[in-house]
Amino acid sequence: MTTYIQRGHAAIQSRNVAEAAEWFEKAVVENPKDGQAKACLGQALCWLGRRKEGIAHLRQSGQLLMKKARKSRDVNLLLGLAEQLQFWNDYHGSLELAEQAVRIDGSNVRGFQLLALAYSRLNRTKSALSAGRRAVKLAPHSAVLQILLATLEAAEGAREEARLRLEKVLKGFPTPEEKFRAHKELARILDKLKAFDQVFAHLHAAAEVSGLLPEVRKQDAALVPNLIRTYTDGFTANLLGRWSGTGFPRNDRAPPVFLVGFMRSGTTLTQEVLDAHPDVFVADETDLMVALRKELDLMAGTPGTTPEQLAKLDLAGVLHLRRFYWNRARALFGNEADRPVFVDKTTMNTIDLGLINCIFPDAKLIFVMRDPRDVCLSCFMQIMVPTPSTVHLLSWEGTAAFYAQIMDWWRSMKTRMTLDFMEFRYEDAVSRFDTTFREVFSFLGLSWNPAVADFHKRAAGKYINSPSFGQVAQPLYASSVGRWRYYASEFGPVSDILAPFVTAFGYDP
Repeated sequence: MTTYIQRGHAAIQSRNVAEAAEWFEKAVVENPKDGQAKACLGQALCWLGRRKEGIAHLRQSGQLLMKKARKSRDVNLLLGLAEQLQFWNDYHGSLELAEQAVRIDGSNVRGFQLLALAYSRLNRTKSALSAGRRAVKLAPHSAVLQILLATLEAAEGAREEARLRLEKVLKGFPTPEEKFRAHKELARILDKLKAFDQVFAHLHAAAEVSGLLPEVRKQDAALVPNLIRTYTDGFTANLLGRWSGTGFPRNDRAPPVFLVGFMRSGTTLTQEVLDAHPDVFVADETDLMVALRKELDLMAGTPGTTPEQLAKLDLAGVLHLRRFYWNRARALFGNEADRPVFVDKTTMNTIDLGLINCIFPDAKLIFVMRDPRDVCLSCFMQIMVPTPSTVHLLSWEGTAAFYAQIMDWWRSMKTRMTLDFMEFRYEDAVSRFDTTFREVFSFLGLSWNPAVADFHKRAAGKYINSPSFGQVAQPLYASSVGRWRYYASEFGPVSDILAPFVTAFGYDP
């Protein structure tokens, strides 16, 4: 290991990623064919938000490590890099490395596991199932792999086999994480098998064990509710209107469009339809607003709430934050960020509506609605990465209560916001596709392009950072509309929470 790499790792230990990147860059200059140095630099650049650049270095590292693996027959470093690429959502890059790894070593379980995951996230379900079967054949006693294989079987329509496989896992001695995942996946499969009376028993069983999961226990469940309370009081009409009407310098760059809503409301469908238009680029579930909020904290220099910090900000500070946003977007997406319409689709940016309005009062915002009962049902069924928001979706009552809090926030904010916004309903998109999306494109100042109706064909070949990745790769279907009716008896404990929103949003009670 060169001195530069050692210094880079020391900087990482000190949590100074910027310094680490500098040392790793020197290591690459010193030895451009050092795959390890390129991998370290790629990781550091990704952590710094320079994702486009970082992925390029990681892929170059993969090519160098691939050559070494062919000679040594040791694929561990290659698979480690494939896993890193999956972490950064580069499933195409990961797939290439995993395919090479299993060709070199056909007995490596991890290789087939990563291969199955990559194929699955790219909607190549038959190939994913084949790789999953190979992994299970090599490690038949692994509950993790049995659960993975069951999900792949279900995706390919082999639901009865998947059900039996998961039931067998649950009869063994699964860890809390394995038990949680098996119950959730089994509930989803039973739903597809129309065994509706059995689904909620497994969802509640998953909820009971969720509190034991380390990643769930790390989350601060009070964070978002406390933020919403603070924001409701702090984002006054005066603060939200402070920079409205300001003639911001455009530099040939239109302000972003923000696509928001509640989870499982149809934002992923909307993003894929928009992304099928040649003049649109959609940034899928980014940290752009999170990073902007952190930059605001740095500028403030002293503790304070976001509304308090914004109240002290001058126009120069607003312009700095706008530049910061676009610089980070270009670091993440390169020239794609310069399309005529840049859509920031991060569903739970809903929480940051006040910050968005203050920094981008000239932006446009699309809010996607869906029947509250279908939203909550879908959220409760999903397996989501634990975050301060998703931890509220682990219990049935928690799901409804969190939905109510976020939607109360939206109803409050839309009467105070000064930016231009539109609402539309997921159900209208399904039943009146052309009419609904013509209105959306008109709102964005874009002409109608009939090719957007084939959004699913484009979606089928790319990575989508949402649990809906498989659904939006199919032609539009209506079976998810009114799905809550199959579970009407389960809504007793949450009906009082959801009823005001069902009425307010115009759904049949």
